[in-house]
Amino acid sequence: MDSGLAALLGAAVGSATTLGAAIVNGRAQARSQHAQWSRQHRRDAYAGYLGALHDRDIAMDAVLDALRSEQPDLPEVDEKIGRFVTLAREVHRACEIVILEGPAPLGEATERVTVASSDLSHVMRRMAENARAGVTAHKAEDIALAAERERTLYEAVKDFRLAARSTIGKTP
Repeated sequence: MDSGLAALLGAAVGSATTLGAAIVNGRAQARSQHAQWSRQHRRDAYAGYLGALHDRDIAMDAVLDALRSEQPDLPEVDEKIGRFVTLAREVHRACEIVILEGPAPLGEATERVTVASSDLSHVMRRMAENARAGVTAHKAEDIALAAERERTLYEAVKDFRLAARSTIGKTP
């Protein structure tokens, strides 16, 4: 084989090797960028959900505080309940995005938050109905139950946060 042909063959093999390496590196980079994009999408969904929960919980605390008073101001209670309901809808919307974007265990964590929220909302609703009817016989019992349900909700949200961190690759 003459030296010109050998050089040409060597250049062709070198070019093919370089092209193959570029393809492999390009695919690896694309996968890495997609994984980063996916993590960012999930992080945004989880942060949106936690933000909606926070706002809704502040509204729920305001309702419960108003209902704990000796003589609740019913128009004020109704206004606060209206705000709570609006924010609860925002939580539901944010939860749907989390369920779509996240893995199944995160959906299970949101379900636990939803159940704990619902349990506390039922107590709050009963307290509001009793306040409207002027019934005070179970007020102390309902206040204690609301406090217990608030702790349960706090723990469920804490568990969601840990699951979300794990999903996006953050260690506790």
